Amino acid sequence: MNISALTNMTTNTGPGVANAAQTVDYQSFLKLLVAQMKNQDPTSPMDSTDYVAQLATFSQVEQSVQMNSKLDQILQASSFAQAGDLIGREVASADGKVSGIVKEVQLYSDGLVAVLEGGEKLIVGPGIVIK
Repeated sequence: MNISALTNMTTNTGPGVANAAQTVDYQSFLKLLVAQMKNQDPTSPMDSTDYVAQLATFSQVEQSVQMNSKLDQILQASSFAQAGDLIGREVASADGKVSGIVKEVQLYSDGLVAVLEGGEKLIVGPGIVIK
């Protein structure tokens, strides 16, 4: 078995690698499948049920990625609704040191921050009291 072609390969560990893994589509999968069929050992070819299993697995992964995307959209919409409900209400931190009426709400990827009329900022999370 000749593996000299593998020794010349370079690996890319930059920030674009994670994005490239998420952009694999059916065309890419079919190209890989055809390449696998061309390069398989003719004396012991892969069973056709293995190809179907690979296609089904790829389909499940793609559906999971799409479902995660939809769940992220639902979570973001829920955060927007929660942010709108806080404006004009009185909030207090769990320890009671920071309190006031919410002037605006800032939405970040990891949660909400309420900006109070006095300029203080309060992370909206467990323990916060909303009146």
